[in-house]
Amino acid sequence: MAATPAADGDLDRTLAALADPSRRRVVELLGESPRSAGELARAVGLSAPAMSRHLRTLRRSGLVRESHPEFDARVRIYELVPEPIQGLQSWLAESERLWTTQLAAFKRHVEARTRR
Repeated sequence: MAATPAADGDLDRTLAALADPSRRRVVELLGESPRSAGELARAVGLSAPAMSRHLRTLRRSGLVRESHPEFDARVRIYELVPEPIQGLQSWLAESERLWTTQLAAFKRHVEARTRR
């Protein structure tokens, strides 16, 4: 699983951001549709300051981005950025491939020893 140092750093930031259950819930909600911070706070059951801290972490990790609707620049709408999740999925797929290969080799080894 050779990855570039930059990719490793991106993956580390993604995993660190997803370590918190509230942030994982925010990512799930944003997977359904973009939402405002207030909508997210109500849906997750957090105060506005707590949600602000979680959204800051998610923005810094690159998992979400914010935009302002044309009708009101004071409102912030958050949406998922697909690339970090795609990077995580690629890493998981490669990890699964390596584990499958290793387990298959181990199985062959055990079966060969039991036939002796």
